[in-house]
Amino acid sequence: MSQTFEERLNQILPRITSADFLSNEGLGNEIGFWIFDYPPEREMDMRAFLHDVIEPALAKRQPPIRSASINLFELVTGLLQERGLLDKAIAMQKEKGDEAALNALRSVLKEDKIAQKLMTQIDLPNLDLVTLFGVGAAYPMLRTHTLLSALHPHLKDTPLLMLFPGRYDGYSLRLFNKLNEDHYYRAFRLVPEAH
Repeated sequence: MSQTFEERLNQILPRITSADFLSNEGLGNEIGFWIFDYPPEREMDMRAFLHDVIEPALAKRQPPIRSASINLFELVTGLLQERGLLDKAIAMQKEKGDEAALNALRSVLKEDKIAQKLMTQIDLPNLDLVTLFGVGAAYPMLRTHTLLSALHPHLKDTPLLMLFPGRYDGYSLRLFNKLNEDHYYRAFRLVPEAH
C-alpha cells in the first residue's frame, strides 16, 4: 500500500535532521545526494512545505541546522541575466521557438557552469544541508541528472536534497512522470513510497 503525499512529507524532517543523514553515515562511500520525488501537480504544496515547515524547523533546532535552498529556475535565469542573455533568449524563443533558443544557450547552460554558479550562491563550509527545488520550472534549460553529476566534486561531505516533481526509483529520474527517463544511480530516495 502506498503512502499519501502528506504521509511522505511528514517523514522528511525526521530524516534530514538525523545524525546519520547529516554526517552521510551508512552510505557505503557514496556521496550524500538525496531525492524526494512527489506528484508534479503538488509542486506548490511542496514549495510551501519547504518554506513554511522545513526551513523554519531547521533554523529552530539546537544547534540550528544551517541550510541553503536554491531555486534552480532562478539560478538559471540569474545566470542568463548576468550574461546579458535573458531578454535575448526570450525574444529568440518568441521568434524562432524553444529549440532554437535552447540551442543558442547550450554553451552558457552547461551543467558544470550552473554547478559553479550555484557554488557562488552558497557558503558551503558553513552549511549542513543544501536543498534544490524549482526543477520542473528549470526544464528544459537544465537537466537534473547532469547537474547532480557536476555537483559531486563540489559538495563533498555536505548532504544535498533535491525536490523532484516526478518519479525517482533509485535508478532513473522521470520528470513530470512523463518525460524520458534520465538514468542516475548515485542518489538515494529520501522517503520510500511503499510501507
